[in-house]
Amino acid sequence: MKESLTDWERLDALQDEDIDLSDVPEITPEMTAKAVARRDLKPTPPKRQVTIRLDNDVLEWFRAQGKGYQARINSLLRAYMKAHQ
Repeated sequence: MKESLTDWERLDALQDEDIDLSDVPEITPEMTAKAVARRDLKPTPPKRQVTIRLDNDVLEWFRAQGKGYQARINSLLRAYMKAHQ
């Protein structure tokens, strides 16, 4: 295993006010709303194609979010499932 080149002692000694965050954008509520939480990093199981009936406005809203809308719907359903197990 490679030895870390990070100066951990120097980092541990830093106070919050010593850290320059000027190049890090502030997280906005809009960014948070678009975030998708994934609690595990395990490979996702194979998908199964199904037919599901959604209200038109719900489907159009997800589609308007762009590419990956089906994966986002799946992630939200998974989070709901886990919360109710």
